[in-house]
Amino acid sequence: QVQLVEAGGGLVQAGGSLRLSCAVSGRTFPMFNVGWFRQAPGAEREFVAAIRRLGTTTYYADSVKGRFTVSKDNAQNSVFLQMNNLKPEDTAVYYCALSKKFPAQDLSNYDSWGQGTQVTVSS
Repeated sequence: QVQLVEAGGGLVQAGGSLRLSCAVSGRTFPMFNVGWFRQAPGAEREFVAAIRRLGTTTYYADSVKGRFTVSKDNAQNSVFLQMNNLKPEDTAVYYCALSKKFPAQDLSNYDSWGQGTQVTVSS
């Protein structure tokens, strides 16, 4: 049984930073691509960032490019999302998910999800 556990969310002022983590157990972690998605109240879940299984290729939504960085530590079975220069519009529940398919931005390609962690950015 695969399990993904996100952590690191919280309340931060605009311009601040947070580092989210996603710990994965129950699957051969290095074989999977990992994506980060977010969902604000009343909105659809949207793609934020993804990293391919070897950690050599990353993808970002235009809205976070240059501010967010995704990284992967296969030895720790973990993926991280460093979020800098946060804006109020980044407020959402952030989810990590596993996939073996492409494109990385397509939510339907992900079959295992974490429970999410809340990020709130105050203005």
